[in-house]
Amino acid sequence: MIDINTINNQIKTLNHRKNDLKRYLDYNSKKLRILEIDLELLKPETWKKKESIYKLNKEKNLLNIIVDNINKIEAQLKETNIFVELAKETKDNTVIQDIITEVEKIEEKIKKLEFYRMFSKKYDNCNCYIDIQSGSGGTEAQDWSKILLRMYLKWCDKKRFKTEIIEESIGEIVGIKYATVQVFGEYAFGWLRTETGIHRLIRKSPFDSGNRRHTSFSSVFIYPDIEEKINIEINSSDLRIDVYRASGAGGQHVNRTESAVRITHIPTNLVTQCQSNRSQHKNKEQAMKQMKSKLYELQNQKKIKKQKKIEDNKSDISWGHQIRSYILDHSKIKDIRTGVEKHDIQSVLNGDLDDFIEHSLILGL
Repeated sequence: MIDINTINNQIKTLNHRKNDLKRYLDYNSKKLRILEIDLELLKPETWKKKESIYKLNKEKNLLNIIVDNINKIEAQLKETNIFVELAKETKDNTVIQDIITEVEKIEEKIKKLEFYRMFSKKYDNCNCYIDIQSGSGGTEAQDWSKILLRMYLKWCDKKRFKTEIIEESIGEIVGIKYATVQVFGEYAFGWLRTETGIHRLIRKSPFDSGNRRHTSFSSVFIYPDIEEKINIEINSSDLRIDVYRASGAGGQHVNRTESAVRITHIPTNLVTQCQSNRSQHKNKEQAMKQMKSKLYELQNQKKIKKQKKIEDNKSDISWGHQIRSYILDHSKIKDIRTGVEKHDIQSVLNGDLDDFIEHSLILGL
């Protein structure tokens, strides 16, 4: 049985960690800002602007992730101290065991909040887009891209993030050539941004009658869904805009009107596409919004990484650019940047990505 003094020391340590959290997560400023937002929401003129209400509520929800959780931790620590005093008086082992359980719960909550230190970049709290594009490997790569798409959708589902596939090009035989997914959730971009890069698959191909081992590549590019106006200048002569008939399941407009839009930024070879709306105008607007966000993230990556340009990753989806290898025959998935290895392949392909993502964020990638 753990000594009550040991428990007391654990609680003191948790109190110190909680106070550190309040300081580096700027608890007091966030609490004050919530009060300001509440006052703003009481004003009748605020309710005349739906966009303002949406932005204020979204900001408040993000602030409350920190403030509410710290408030709950403080309340639990105070309550636990009361039970410690009771345990000292009664020497009741049942009470001591309850305290130990409670201390473990508090520590887990503090660990989760401490992780939010990783989300310090400007647009980490934004929704985001996931672009998946098949590369070297033909049919294999297109099947691999479909597996990756499913993996990220599963991960988002586990995180309770809402997703919408806004563009998907089906492969000739199986899989997909490319896809764009919009992800809605608190700190969606912060969670996903380190997944940008080339994902390499090594397996015995189900499409090879000789059952030979194949290596396939797909690129993943994550960029924020920036709601405010981005100061990105795009020369219209640098853009090629193509319209085409939407493909895939659903909607009367599919394959009947040229409503889908593809925009190519010629200098960087970046491409955005949208076919989720019936209106060509709306699809063009959405694709243009994505292009601005994509170009912003590209510039940001260039500043942070003084290595290979992001354009290389987009144009050369093959050897030398991979961030993670999925070696199915050896039941091993290895992240090349962090060294993290996982052997439960099915679990990872079903969206169990947190170990990879958390390690990469802790390392500041």
